[in-house]
Amino acid sequence: MFGMAARIAGGALVLLALAPAPARADEEPGHLKLSAGAIGVIPSDRDNAGYFSFEYRAGPSWDFWHIRPSFGVAATTDASLYGWTALNLDIFFGARLVLTPSSGVGLYYDGDGQDLGSAVEFRNGAELAWRFDDRSRAGIGMHYLSNYGIGDDDPGTTTMTVFYAHPLHALLP
Repeated sequence: MFGMAARIAGGALVLLALAPAPARADEEPGHLKLSAGAIGVIPSDRDNAGYFSFEYRAGPSWDFWHIRPSFGVAATTDASLYGWTALNLDIFFGARLVLTPSSGVGLYYDGDGQDLGSAVEFRNGAELAWRFDDRSRAGIGMHYLSNYGIGDDDPGTTTMTVFYAHPLHALLP
């Protein structure tokens, strides 16, 4: 059963890779992105909470070697807050599938949630999205928050989300 599913998934990826080439990266618009999911997913001994974020991804005027900045804020259902800035790289597989690794840094307030050991937390992860004709995107993301040893304690935690990113040019006249 699993072998058949793996072959189907592999075949789908080959078809996506052979799809027509997407627009050049400098033609990709900026996006406003909404995400919802959970924090504390990995490691499994963490307390889970709902996770919601809003992010601005810069457009072509900020493009530097196809790396673009983003700025975001997140809140959890246990009153934690996180604000960050990051660098993102879009990697296209055909015209529709987009992998976006990112790395950033921000400030974290634990509220009634997880104590991550420091107010400064680094955010690394990736998203996999489907790109629609209007350049909007829908997908899944996974990011790891850690202070990488600058605090007294560094438990780290992972967020897993689903998201929708709307192109900024579609919102402005």
